Amino acid sequence: MSHTGSLIIADNVICDGDVLDAASNDPRVQGTRRFNELFAAEPRIPATAIQTVGRKGHDGIAIATVVA
Repeated sequence: MSHTGSLIIADNVICDGDVLDAASNDPRVQGTRRFNELFAAEPRIPATAIQTVGRKGHDGIAIATVVA
């Protein structure tokens, strides 16, 4: 649903670090992990995740550009 040159920004991709917990049954964490896996597997969308820290704890954003 996007085209070459589109910028994709997604918030809350770290979930207080819980995305690293393979044993987590939290649906929010599982969905976020799946989103990150799909981004990582898509060669047309180079992406990076950046961790943020603030008064709400730590989380992060993903930034990607559609290249093909």
